[in-house]
Amino acid sequence: MDNARATGTAIVFPGISVTPYADLAKFLMLGRSARALVAEASDTLGYHLLDRYRDEDGRFTESSRVSFLVSCLALARDAELRSGLRPDVVVGPSFGGMPAAVYAGAVGVADAVRMTAGWSACVERYFAEHHTDTVSQSCARLPAAELEAVLGELRARDEWHDVACYVDSDFAIVSVREARLPWLVERMRACGGLPLATMRPPMHSPSFAALREEVDREVFSRLVFTDPVLPLVDDHDGGEVRTAGQVRDMVLDGIVAPVRWLRVVAALRARGVSELVVAGQDSLWGRVRASTDNFTVTTLTARRALVPPVRRLPAGRT
Repeated sequence: MDNARATGTAIVFPGISVTPYADLAKFLMLGRSARALVAEASDTLGYHLLDRYRDEDGRFTESSRVSFLVSCLALARDAELRSGLRPDVVVGPSFGGMPAAVYAGAVGVADAVRMTAGWSACVERYFAEHHTDTVSQSCARLPAAELEAVLGELRARDEWHDVACYVDSDFAIVSVREARLPWLVERMRACGGLPLATMRPPMHSPSFAALREEVDREVFSRLVFTDPVLPLVDDHDGGEVRTAGQVRDMVLDGIVAPVRWLRVVAALRARGVSELVVAGQDSLWGRVRASTDNFTVTTLTARRALVPPVRRLPAGRT
């Protein structure tokens, strides 16, 4: 579709990052929608979410993951109340697939909390025993041809590797054995790339199929999925997710399939989307050129959500 005529809005739930307690606490305690969501999450978990989040500050834990989920959903709901947000389509790259499934109407909040908590436990247990030497490295300014050259060298050396995320035409996240990380970073730099963050645990690789099976068996078998009410786009291929089973598979496939953001961008453009509203703390998906060159991007943050809306006086009044 000609973007000059595009008028649609997509809500994007971002992938998770370690978010300090101080960045979210005030919003989660005072936000109009956040309070109710925190209460429901606390009841579901059997402990006070914010107390646990504060005590485990600075780490990827069950409480930090659930708090991130809750904050994203609360920001989206508050935007509906404050500014009349009514998105036409929903998408959630990586961890964002969980709040996206909730917002699209395919999973209830309590089940999403159980899903996030169970997922967290399985991930911690799995990577404590398997792939303990595997990390993921993000790199910007690395064109696809240069990325392929680096991957070709790894293949030639018979070194295990995988691409976890194709973020942009020149931005990828690559997983390798930790012993090969210094080599990978040096090769990325030699090709003109800008290595950024090193992440652990890794994710999004077919090598983690056993983890997918474990999460499916121990967590997802207890959850209820329904057909989405809002159009939901798969972050792995850009296709529309139409049924309860497809939603379930999309979230589970986040363990074994790479995120392909350019396919999502193409799918959103084809739907006539002109604006992305990113609901949550984001340093990636709403900032890369694939997003900013194709859409107007608005990011909903906890800090901005606590600023009272400006009340406009009727004309002629001061």
